Amino acid sequence: MTLTIYHYPSCSTCRKAIKWLEENGHPLNKIHIVDSPPTKEQLQAIQLGAGTELKKLFNTSGQRYRELNIKEKLPNLSEDEQLDLLASHGKLIKRPLVTDGHQATIGFKEAQYEQVWGKG
Repeated sequence: MTLTIYHYPSCSTCRKAIKWLEENGHPLNKIHIVDSPPTKEQLQAIQLGAGTELKKLFNTSGQRYRELNIKEKLPNLSEDEQLDLLASHGKLIKRPLVTDGHQATIGFKEAQYEQVWGKG
């Protein structure tokens, strides 16, 4: 089964995730997260597939996150507003995002990848 990975080519964490997935036999559909960020619907599906709260999709260490002062704004934003914000700029999204259409992971932790994706 082909996995979809939203990644940023310059990101070392994304490169590690791609390497791990490929070494474990997973064919990948690679999507540049800044050039083609996921839509609101795709983000919502990824959030549900990862079984986490929406705020975990934000790249809290990113420059754009700090520039827009999102940490202060986030508690007052509705889920719809958060999704709009995430879909508006790929650098706001924690990366990489990996999904098979049902399950999803956010970021890269080898132990989590072994548990969720295993061998392809």
